Amino acid sequence: MAASVLVVSSERNAAYGEAAESLMTELERGGVARTEVKFVTVSEWGEGGDRSFKLVVTLGFEAAQALVASEARPPVLSALLPRSSFERILRVSGRKVSGQLSAIYLDQPLSRQVALIRLALPSVRRVGVLWGTESFIHAPALRSLAPSSGFQFVEANVIASEPLFPDLKRVLDDSDVLLALADPTVFNSNTIQNVLLASFRARVPVLAFSPAYVRAGALMALYVTPTQVGQQVAFVVRGVLQGKPLPSSPSYAQNFSVAVHEPVARSLGLALGA
Repeated sequence: MAASVLVVSSERNAAYGEAAESLMTELERGGVARTEVKFVTVSEWGEGGDRSFKLVVTLGFEAAQALVASEARPPVLSALLPRSSFERILRVSGRKVSGQLSAIYLDQPLSRQVALIRLALPSVRRVGVLWGTESFIHAPALRSLAPSSGFQFVEANVIASEPLFPDLKRVLDDSDVLLALADPTVFNSNTIQNVLLASFRARVPVLAFSPAYVRAGALMALYVTPTQVGQQVAFVVRGVLQGKPLPSSPSYAQNFSVAVHEPVARSLGLALGA
C-alpha cells in the first residue's frame, strides 16, 4: 500500500522522534495502518520524491520552510515551530494560510501565559517583556490583555546589534515578573544564562517557554511536549484522511504542561498560588 501521509522532520533528534512516534501511535489507535505513513528527514525528502501524498506534516522550521517553498503543493500541516517562525515562512514564500496550508504552533497563546501568572503569582502587578524582532508584532495583543488581567506591562524593544543588558535592567527594575517569549533576538544560547542570573539577582522570577529554561534557573515554564503535539497532529491527520480540509486557521496546542523550579521559588520566597 502506498503511503498517504508524509512526515518530514527537520533532522533526526529526540524531540522530532518523540512527536513522530506519538503521532503514529495515535493514528494506529484510530485505525490508520503504519504503512500509510512515511517518515523522512528534510534532507532525505529533497525535491524529486513522490508527490502523491494526501497530506505532508512537517516537524520543525527547516522542514516547514522547504515544503512551503516547494513547487509541489500537497496540503502541508506544520508543527513543532513557534508562531513567529511560521509567519516568517509565510512572508518569505508569499503564501497564505488555507485549507492547503496550516500549522499547530509550538509556543503558547499570550492569554494562557498571562492566566498562569495570575494563578501562580496573584500578587504580581507589573509584568516585564523584552520584545525582539520576531515577537514585537504581538505587542498589541499582549497590551489588549491589560484591562482584564489587571497587569501593567513593562516593555522594552531589543535591537539585535545592541547590548541586551541596558534594556533588561530597565525592565527588571520596574517589574514583578519577567515574561520570556520565544524570540531568538532576546533569548538564545548566548544570552539566557545572563538573563536568568540578572533576573535572580533582581529577585524577579521568570516565566519561560521551555522546560530547559526552568532547569537553567527560570521559575516556571509553560510549554507543549512533542508527545502532546503528535497527538494533536494525529487528530488533524485523521480528518484529512477522511476527506476534510486542513483547519482554515492555525491553532495553538490544546494540551500543555507546566514546569516549576521549586528551589528558585524557595530562594525568592514565593509560595505559588498563594
